[in-house]
Amino acid sequence: MELLSRMMDGSILHDTQNRLGPVLSRSDVRRAGKILFKEVPIFEGCSERQLQSVARIARVFEAPAGTVLTRTGDPGDEFFLILDGTVSVGVSAGRPVLLRPGEFFGEMSLLDGDPRSATVVTDTPVRLLVVNRGDFSLLRREVPELTQILLVTLSRRVRQAEARADRMSWASIS
Repeated sequence: MELLSRMMDGSILHDTQNRLGPVLSRSDVRRAGKILFKEVPIFEGCSERQLQSVARIARVFEAPAGTVLTRTGDPGDEFFLILDGTVSVGVSAGRPVLLRPGEFFGEMSLLDGDPRSATVVTDTPVRLLVVNRGDFSLLRREVPELTQILLVTLSRRVRQAEARADRMSWASIS
């Protein structure tokens, strides 16, 4: 609720023109790729060739604490993987969910084409790996294991949302 009230009163930063500034170019990401990606659980089983494919299409961005990265209802054009820092995911029911390094968000809109289902705000300064819509399909083809990881993560998130909804409905009955 605090997240929503801060968004409404404007105390959370949101720069729609240039909300994320590039830190590393694609060529810099390619050079740093092996070290950077091997430390991220989603890529730990990837071959060097797969990691190079990821590095070719990804960009690394930094955002300060309090930055709105996605907003519910907006078009979803990017997939985000947290390299450093934490974000809060504001979902319709319940408290915000905290995501840490190695976790990701933004995949749902890229998979189904629907608008964003959550507002994501940085809790701390963050460093993110960002893949745009056009390259997301390429990423899934180049790293086939990613599809399985996405499915498992989505399934887990649905179950968590159902559990939160059940707890809320029991709380309202009491």
